Amino acid sequence: MSAHDHHAGGGHPKHRGPQGLSTVSLRVPRNRFAYCRAGVAATAVAAVLMANQASAETLEGALARAYRGNPTLNASRATTRYTDENVAIAQSGYRPTVALSADIGTSYTQGRFSSINLNQTTTPGGAGVTINQTIFNGFQTDNNVRRAESTVFSQRETLRFTELTVLYNAVQAYMNVLSNTATLELNRNNVEVLEEQLRQTRDRFNVGEVTRTDVAQAEARLAGARSQVSAAESALRTSIGIYRQNIGVEPRSLAPGRPLDRYVPGSLDAAIAIGLQEHPQISSAIHALDAAEAQVKVYEGQLYPQASVQGTVSQRYDSSFPGDNGVSASLVGRVTIPIYEGGQVYAQVRQQKELVGQYRIQVDQIRDQIRAQIVDFWGRLEAAKAQVIAAQAQVQANEVALNGVREEARVGQRTTLDVLNAQQELLNSRVNLIVAQRDRVIYSYGVVQAMGQLTARFTALPVEAYSAKIHYDQVKDLWFGLRTPDGR
Repeated sequence: MSAHDHHAGGGHPKHRGPQGLSTVSLRVPRNRFAYCRAGVAATAVAAVLMANQASAETLEGALARAYRGNPTLNASRATTRYTDENVAIAQSGYRPTVALSADIGTSYTQGRFSSINLNQTTTPGGAGVTINQTIFNGFQTDNNVRRAESTVFSQRETLRFTELTVLYNAVQAYMNVLSNTATLELNRNNVEVLEEQLRQTRDRFNVGEVTRTDVAQAEARLAGARSQVSAAESALRTSIGIYRQNIGVEPRSLAPGRPLDRYVPGSLDAAIAIGLQEHPQISSAIHALDAAEAQVKVYEGQLYPQASVQGTVSQRYDSSFPGDNGVSASLVGRVTIPIYEGGQVYAQVRQQKELVGQYRIQVDQIRDQIRAQIVDFWGRLEAAKAQVIAAQAQVQANEVALNGVREEARVGQRTTLDVLNAQQELLNSRVNLIVAQRDRVIYSYGVVQAMGQLTARFTALPVEAYSAKIHYDQVKDLWFGLRTPDGR
């Protein structure tokens, strides 16, 4: 594998694209020795790229930006923090509930009692405190806590999968901007070459060396090249918009992207084994299964006896007589044994068991999906490696062929159409090389992503890793408080 196989658009000098974008492209000189000189220029690409990398945005830096600011990823983090509170909600079943009540009113009495006329107004009132504590509820609280914890763990894995997806989308956006910029430069250079070709053909037509047909062929090819420039500009604008969506800033002076080969295992079997062990979608499905099993036990707990204690203390005031008041207190234990509840709970238990069965099937289904994704990306990566080598050889061969066709055309052994076709073949092979080099980088990240390891922590991105456990530890045992840990 060539050294510049590791760069997007490697093997071409670096030029400034639209909106200040920097990528790898090949400037085609206008004279007939252009393609020979371009081959010489290609050997200096490594030094040029290294000289510009210090001030350019790197792929790792762009991924760090996406990790910090991507709205999809930040929304998933907020969902994870929301899910953390389910544990505190479930733990409330262990704790007492306390209620304070108070009342005051006016009472008017008029009548006769034992030859005494009564006509008085009183203002009775009182206050009391009631405390309820569940003693036993069929282990519903225990299982609710387990279900909530499993849901939290499942959401954490969902967050990790969102991180994989966001970072992989950012890689694609970065590399597409690079490759589309390089493709646009190639097409613009092709227009310059064809304009020179048309000028030379017209000169030769004026002295009778070629026919009007040769001029028309050169004009037609130039018009087609200008159309390709417009299409390339449109593709670049689209990729810039997607870059802004995924990474959060406009692309400026992008450095070449490098494959993530150091994290790609040596064999497909090793990649599959890692993916089946570590992929967050599998882990999330397993935790969701645990939560569904805990919910079965919650429903079953409703059929168990329920025991609770209620304590009440109250103070009553009655202004009928001075100092008329009283204090009362009670402590009541209550046991409830369900006999028959109409069949609803039984149906809920059966229904939830069917859901558990569905989740078990989904775990196996997701494992098969992950295996297929790893095989897919592995095959694409191997194909991209082979395509880079083939495209480099094709570019070199087409450069030689074009030079030969040009020389033969000068002595009348080739037509103008032969020269135009050779130029188009060279352009196509250079575009194919850019695409192959882009795919080489993207699919190396794709393999790591399919294994479930394309995370900021695992790939050591230059960014502080987000820890979902910090918020969970802050809220799981809270007894009261309306503010979130970040002060809202």
